[in-house]
Amino acid sequence: MTDELPVHISREELHALEVPASFEATGSFDIRLINHGEALHLHLHLDDPLSEVAAIDAGNHYVEGDSERLVRVTVDRDRVTEEGLLGKLKVVSAYGAQTRWIDIELAEPAPEEQSVQVDESLAQPQHTTQESDPVVENPTALVLGLGLVAVLIAAVAAVSIADLLVVGGALVVVGGVLVALFFLLQEG
Repeated sequence: MTDELPVHISREELHALEVPASFEATGSFDIRLINHGEALHLHLHLDDPLSEVAAIDAGNHYVEGDSERLVRVTVDRDRVTEEGLLGKLKVVSAYGAQTRWIDIELAEPAPEEQSVQVDESLAQPQHTTQESDPVVENPTALVLGLGLVAVLIAAVAAVSIADLLVVGGALVVVGGVLVALFFLLQEG
C-alpha cells in the first residue's frame, strides 16, 4: 500500500486527467497533483461514505503550470470499522473539462510483528552490588546533624538580631530538635 495518490494533469492533452482506477490506504494520505501543462483549477470531492470518516482541507485547488502540489486527505481512523470502508474520490479539472472517479478503500493496517530477542544470558542470575551510603545507613546521625545545624542557625539569628520574637522562634526550633531527638532515641 502507498500513502500517496498520483493525479496527472494535462500530460497527453490540455485538462486531461490520468488517475488510477482504485487506491488503498490505511489512514490519512496525500493526493499528489502533477500538472504537466498550463495552470488550472482542480476540484476534489469525497462521496458520502468517505466524507463520513475523511476530510480534504478545501475542495478547489489552483495548480500552477508544470508544477506539483500535495493535498492532504485526513482520515479519522477511529471511525473506520475493522472491515474497512469503500468510497469514491471525484476529480474534476478546469471547471468540468474532465471528470474522473477513483475507488478509495480504507483498510486496517497490517499488524506489525513485534518480537523481543532473548539470549541465554537472561537465564543467568544477575549479580548486583550496592554501594552503601554511611549517612543513609545511620539515620540517627543524619537527624542529629541536621538538628544541630538548625539550632546553630537559630542561635546565631537570636544573638545577632536580639529581638524578642526571633529569640522565641529560636527557642521553638531548639524545642523541636529536642522532641525529634527524644523520639529518635525511643525507636533505637
